[in-house]
Amino acid sequence: MTLCQELKNQIESDSDFLSKVIKGDEIWCYGYDPETKQASNQWKTPTSPRPKKARQVRSNVKTMLIVFFDVRGIVNREFVPPEQTVNQEFYLEVLRRLRENVRRKLPELWRSGEWFLHQDNTPAHTAVSVTRYLACLGWTVIPHPPYSPDLALCDFFLFPTMKKNIERKEIFHRGGG
Repeated sequence: MTLCQELKNQIESDSDFLSKVIKGDEIWCYGYDPETKQASNQWKTPTSPRPKKARQVRSNVKTMLIVFFDVRGIVNREFVPPEQTVNQEFYLEVLRRLRENVRRKLPELWRSGEWFLHQDNTPAHTAVSVTRYLACLGWTVIPHPPYSPDLALCDFFLFPTMKKNIERKEIFHRGGG
Protein backbone atom coordinates (compact mmCIF):
# COMPACT_ATOMS: atom_id res chain seq x y z
CA MET A 1 0.00 0.00 0.00
CA THR A 2 2.82 2.36 0.89
CA LEU A 3 4.61 1.81 -2.45
CA CYS A 4 1.42 2.48 -4.40
CA GLN A 5 0.81 5.68 -2.41
CA GLU A 6 4.38 6.81 -3.15
CA LEU A 7 3.83 6.18 -6.88
CA LYS A 8 0.58 8.13 -6.77
CA ASN A 9 2.35 11.05 -5.04
CA GLN A 10 5.15 10.94 -7.63
CA ILE A 11 2.64 11.15 -10.49
CA GLU A 12 0.81 14.04 -8.80
CA SER A 13 4.03 16.00 -8.20
CA ASP A 14 5.52 15.39 -11.67
CA SER A 15 3.02 15.50 -14.55
CA ASP A 16 5.66 14.05 -16.92
CA PHE A 17 6.51 11.13 -14.64
CA LEU A 18 4.75 8.43 -16.69
CA SER A 19 6.50 9.59 -19.87
CA LYS A 20 9.82 8.84 -18.13
CA VAL A 21 8.98 5.24 -17.21
CA ILE A 22 10.20 2.26 -19.22
CA LYS A 23 8.25 -0.86 -18.29
CA GLY A 24 9.57 -4.38 -18.81
CA ASP A 25 7.73 -7.68 -18.74
CA GLU A 26 7.75 -11.20 -20.19
CA ILE A 27 5.10 -13.38 -21.77
CA TRP A 28 4.94 -16.89 -23.19
CA CYS A 29 4.04 -16.97 -26.89
CA TYR A 30 2.62 -20.25 -28.20
CA GLY A 31 2.75 -21.61 -31.73
CA TYR A 32 -1.00 -22.03 -31.34
CA ASP A 33 -3.09 -20.45 -28.61
CA PRO A 34 -6.79 -21.36 -28.40
CA GLU A 35 -9.18 -18.54 -29.06
CA THR A 36 -10.67 -16.78 -26.10
CA LYS A 37 -14.27 -17.32 -25.10
CA GLN A 38 -15.11 -13.86 -26.42
CA ALA A 39 -13.42 -14.56 -29.78
CA SER A 40 -15.35 -17.81 -30.21
CA ASN A 41 -18.79 -16.28 -29.59
CA GLN A 42 -21.36 -16.84 -32.34
CA TRP A 43 -24.70 -15.22 -33.04
CA LYS A 44 -27.58 -17.63 -33.05
CA THR A 45 -31.34 -17.55 -32.68
CA PRO A 46 -32.99 -18.93 -29.56
CA THR A 47 -34.21 -21.95 -31.52
CA SER A 48 -30.97 -22.80 -33.35
CA PRO A 49 -28.92 -25.76 -32.06
CA ARG A 50 -25.90 -25.21 -29.87
CA PRO A 51 -22.72 -25.06 -32.01
CA LYS A 52 -20.31 -27.98 -31.73
CA LYS A 53 -16.74 -27.07 -30.85
CA ALA A 54 -13.65 -29.20 -30.75
CA ARG A 55 -11.64 -29.01 -27.57
CA GLN A 56 -8.65 -26.76 -28.10
CA VAL A 57 -5.34 -26.89 -26.28
CA ARG A 58 -2.26 -24.73 -26.50
CA SER A 59 0.62 -25.80 -28.67
CA ASN A 60 3.70 -27.34 -27.08
CA VAL A 61 5.75 -24.98 -29.24
CA LYS A 62 6.37 -21.87 -27.16
CA THR A 63 8.91 -19.15 -26.62
CA MET A 64 9.23 -16.34 -24.13
CA LEU A 65 9.11 -12.73 -25.30
CA ILE A 66 10.73 -9.99 -23.22
CA VAL A 67 9.42 -6.48 -23.95
CA PHE A 68 10.37 -3.04 -22.69
CA PHE A 69 8.16 -0.11 -23.65
CA ASP A 70 7.24 3.44 -22.72
CA VAL A 71 4.45 5.85 -23.67
CA ARG A 72 5.95 6.23 -27.16
CA GLY A 73 6.09 2.51 -27.95
CA ILE A 74 8.35 -0.52 -27.74
CA VAL A 75 11.94 0.30 -26.78
CA ASN A 76 13.35 -3.23 -26.81
CA ARG A 77 11.90 -6.67 -27.52
CA GLU A 78 13.49 -10.03 -27.86
CA PHE A 79 12.55 -13.67 -27.92
CA VAL A 80 14.36 -15.92 -25.49
CA PRO A 81 16.18 -18.67 -27.41
CA PRO A 82 14.80 -22.20 -27.01
CA GLU A 83 16.16 -24.04 -23.99
CA GLN A 84 17.46 -20.75 -22.51
CA THR A 85 16.45 -19.96 -18.94
CA VAL A 86 15.92 -16.32 -18.02
CA ASN A 87 18.46 -16.25 -15.22
CA GLN A 88 20.48 -13.31 -13.94
CA GLU A 89 23.27 -13.76 -16.51
CA PHE A 90 20.85 -13.81 -19.43
CA TYR A 91 18.85 -10.89 -18.00
CA LEU A 92 22.03 -8.80 -17.65
CA GLU A 93 22.59 -9.25 -21.40
CA VAL A 94 18.99 -8.18 -22.06
CA LEU A 95 19.55 -5.05 -19.95
CA ARG A 96 22.73 -4.24 -21.89
CA ARG A 97 20.74 -4.35 -25.14
CA LEU A 98 17.98 -2.28 -23.54
CA ARG A 99 20.58 0.31 -22.52
CA GLU A 100 21.80 0.59 -26.10
CA ASN A 101 18.24 0.89 -27.43
CA VAL A 102 17.37 3.63 -24.93
CA ARG A 103 20.48 5.52 -26.05
CA ARG A 104 19.59 5.08 -29.71
CA LYS A 105 15.77 5.35 -29.70
CA LEU A 106 15.18 7.79 -26.83
CA PRO A 107 18.12 10.22 -27.00
CA GLU A 108 16.31 12.94 -25.02
CA LEU A 109 15.71 10.60 -22.09
CA TRP A 110 19.22 9.19 -22.42
CA ARG A 111 20.81 12.64 -22.28
CA SER A 112 18.73 13.78 -19.32
CA GLY A 113 19.22 10.51 -17.45
CA GLU A 114 15.85 11.23 -15.90
CA TRP A 115 13.97 8.02 -16.57
CA PHE A 116 12.83 5.07 -14.54
CA LEU A 117 12.74 1.32 -15.03
CA HIS A 118 9.72 -0.64 -13.84
CA GLN A 119 9.87 -4.42 -13.73
CA ASP A 120 8.33 -7.10 -11.55
CA ASN A 121 10.06 -9.02 -8.77
CA THR A 122 11.10 -12.21 -10.54
CA PRO A 123 14.37 -13.68 -9.24
CA ALA A 124 16.32 -12.69 -12.37
CA HIS A 125 15.20 -9.06 -11.95
CA THR A 126 16.08 -8.86 -8.27
CA ALA A 127 19.37 -10.80 -8.33
CA VAL A 128 22.31 -9.06 -6.67
CA SER A 129 24.29 -8.87 -9.94
CA VAL A 130 21.35 -7.22 -11.72
CA THR A 131 20.74 -4.78 -8.86
CA ARG A 132 24.45 -3.84 -8.83
CA TYR A 133 24.51 -3.37 -12.60
CA LEU A 134 21.48 -1.06 -12.50
CA ALA A 135 22.99 0.89 -9.60
CA CYS A 136 26.32 1.29 -11.47
CA LEU A 137 24.43 2.73 -14.43
CA GLY A 138 22.53 5.07 -12.16
CA TRP A 139 19.17 3.70 -13.29
CA THR A 140 16.31 4.30 -10.92
CA VAL A 141 14.12 1.24 -10.52
CA ILE A 142 10.53 1.80 -9.48
CA PRO A 143 9.75 -0.71 -6.74
CA HIS A 144 7.07 -3.23 -7.63
CA PRO A 145 4.85 -4.19 -4.71
CA PRO A 146 4.46 -7.95 -4.34
CA TYR A 147 1.16 -9.42 -5.50
CA SER A 148 0.18 -6.28 -7.42
CA PRO A 149 -1.16 -7.34 -10.80
CA ASP A 150 -2.67 -3.87 -11.30
CA LEU A 151 0.83 -2.57 -12.02
CA ALA A 152 1.50 -5.23 -14.68
CA LEU A 153 0.51 -2.91 -17.53
CA CYS A 154 1.56 -5.33 -20.24
CA ASP A 155 -1.04 -7.86 -19.15
CA PHE A 156 -3.89 -5.38 -19.64
CA PHE A 157 -3.23 -3.80 -23.00
CA LEU A 158 0.06 -4.67 -24.67
CA PHE A 159 0.12 -8.47 -24.62
CA PRO A 160 -3.56 -9.04 -25.58
CA THR A 161 -3.15 -6.63 -28.53
CA MET A 162 0.09 -8.29 -29.60
CA LYS A 163 -1.51 -11.74 -29.46
CA LYS A 164 -4.44 -10.57 -31.59
CA ASN A 165 -2.02 -9.17 -34.18
CA ILE A 166 0.00 -12.40 -34.18
CA GLU A 167 -3.20 -14.42 -34.66
CA ARG A 168 -4.24 -12.18 -37.57
CA LYS A 169 -0.85 -12.68 -39.22
CA GLU A 170 -1.11 -16.46 -38.77
CA ILE A 171 -4.55 -16.46 -40.41
CA PHE A 172 -3.26 -14.30 -43.25
CA HIS A 173 -0.24 -16.57 -43.85
CA ARG A 174 -2.45 -19.67 -43.87
CA GLY A 175 -4.64 -18.04 -46.51
CA GLY A 176 -7.52 -17.21 -44.24
CA GLY A 177 -7.47 -13.42 -44.56
